[in-house]
Amino acid sequence: MFDAIVMVDERFHGEGYQEGYEEGSSLGMIEGKQYGTFHGAKIGSEIGCYQGLAFARRCLLHGSATEKDSKKMKVLESFIGMIQKFPYADPTYDKLHEDLDRIRGKFKQLCSLLNVQPDFKISAEGSRLSY
Repeated sequence: MFDAIVMVDERFHGEGYQEGYEEGSSLGMIEGKQYGTFHGAKIGSEIGCYQGLAFARRCLLHGSATEKDSKKMKVLESFIGMIQKFPYADPTYDKLHEDLDRIRGKFKQLCSLLNVQPDFKISAEGSRLSY
């Protein structure tokens, strides 16, 4: 009889821990999915804007034959290649941020060559890239 009274503290501690662990795991999964969806959409919007700019500029530069434009075209083709190789479907890719940083660096180089000042914004209405 006294054992039940003495052990009640340990029993309630164990039950409370188990309930808290299950609740935390469930909420953690939900919060993790929301976080991943939001940040994945941000990265996707950014890459999509870069790709749109690259394809539009490739169409504009396609007919040019000057030496300056050929350098721009080489950088542009390299940029498009990086975007196309980006692992959209693999969220576990361990070098995702490194590749994204390289794409951003190549984008800055391209903007410098094209003499444009980019302004990439993400808002509730969507993302946009202006220059």
